[in-house]
Amino acid sequence: MTDDPKTLVSTEWLAGHLDDPGLRILDASWHMPAAGRDARTEYATAHIPDAQFFDIDAVADPDTDLPHMLPTPEAFARAVSALGIGDGDQVVIYDDAATHSAARAWWTFRAMGYDRVAVLDGGLAKWRAEGRPVTEAVTAAPKAHLTANLRPDLIRDAAQVAEASAQGSAQIIDARAADRFRGEAPEPRPGLTSGHMPGAKNLPFGQLYRPDGTMKDADALRAAFADAGVDLSRPAITSCGSGITAASLSLALERLGHRNHSLYDGSWAEWGALPNVKTATGDA
Repeated sequence: MTDDPKTLVSTEWLAGHLDDPGLRILDASWHMPAAGRDARTEYATAHIPDAQFFDIDAVADPDTDLPHMLPTPEAFARAVSALGIGDGDQVVIYDDAATHSAARAWWTFRAMGYDRVAVLDGGLAKWRAEGRPVTEAVTAAPKAHLTANLRPDLIRDAAQVAEASAQGSAQIIDARAADRFRGEAPEPRPGLTSGHMPGAKNLPFGQLYRPDGTMKDADALRAAFADAGVDLSRPAITSCGSGITAASLSLALERLGHRNHSLYDGSWAEWGALPNVKTATGDA
């Protein structure tokens, strides 16, 4: 892979830049409740030296019942500044999670107008498999100053997704597992209808990654989108269960040079609970 400090960097790249004065590392691990794992506890047990913990559920809008929705720019800036990240820093985000949640944190930074941010390819598992250092020590981060400016072009709400679904103005790409997309498996969150937005395409996010957790190369990514019926020359809206795994689709699109994409923040957690919402079942 080609290292790109705005999308994806290798473990070799990070190891070579650990001593850079402007480098900031975040552990953004997040697990589905059924996984029975506590990301913060695991961070306290072992993390990359100098990494801070980025809590996806805490750096979120507190005034909604929907999970980990984007916070205000002001709240984001306060939370990230407290982690020692300031304007001009290079941020590298990793996870140790089946959800590849680092991509969600990456998208959150970008949605807040901060582009000097990359995901660590392969995450903590690859880092540790290579015998690279981890620690239990938590280094206090001196407070910094970060400026956040919301980028509405990267975010879509239910009304905008409904318009895209009805008019075909953008392709909706759903990152959930195929059986959930088809409405054959129940949603993990109670009270949600099953199925997908009419006209949506299904590309389960796991198909973007190799068995070792690294993202596939550009040719394989293009093939995955093509197999899902996605036209990479057209606008795209990514979606999933709650806005976490959709960000892997967004990251892959960005890696491919596709700039006209956005993420439906509420995703199926919102859509599947809306009254009188249109849903479809079966294949797209």
